[in-house]
Amino acid sequence: MTATTTDTATSQKRAVFNRIVAIHDRVFSALETALAGWAIPTLARFAFAAVLLMYFWASAMTKLGDGIFGIFVPSTGAYAQIFPQKAEAVLYDPSQFSIFEKLVILAGTWAEFLLPLLIVIGLFTRLAALGMIGFVTVQSLTDIHGHHADATTIGAWFDRASDSLIMDQRAFWMLLLITLVLRGAGPLSIDRLIGIGQPHKQ
Repeated sequence: MTATTTDTATSQKRAVFNRIVAIHDRVFSALETALAGWAIPTLARFAFAAVLLMYFWASAMTKLGDGIFGIFVPSTGAYAQIFPQKAEAVLYDPSQFSIFEKLVILAGTWAEFLLPLLIVIGLFTRLAALGMIGFVTVQSLTDIHGHHADATTIGAWFDRASDSLIMDQRAFWMLLLITLVLRGAGPLSIDRLIGIGQPHKQ
């Protein structure tokens, strides 16, 4: 085979490859243009509602006190969940907690109801997602340092297992929440109805 023949064959292969790349780029550019602006944030909110909404609300319910005014008077369990070491040290007596600690517990309880709701209905979604990132961070640190989660529960990245409750699962939670911070709620949201997060016109 001569050098000219080899060069021709190489050029033909390169041309075929370039055509394949061009088709690939056109197809996925069209998909991105058609879907990414609304599908990504909408699906992120759907995933949050389907997987995490009831998880956080069930957790928040355990923090409510008795009766109709329980939302203003957290349960003993709320103290044990948010400040586990101090709760144990004071024999789970809420009167031994400072005003600041009580306000933190009250704010944490309300946040666990309100922030997920705001994300699902798409109201102030970016702020709510930022709040949830902070909430999950504090939750994870409390689980590790306050509740002394074991190594299996904590898990590790870049290992063969993918099912730890903290490092693995919550990494996906964070990815979902970061997506909402960056993309907003999308068109099927109260944000869009009231003019928050409107797409910028080029």
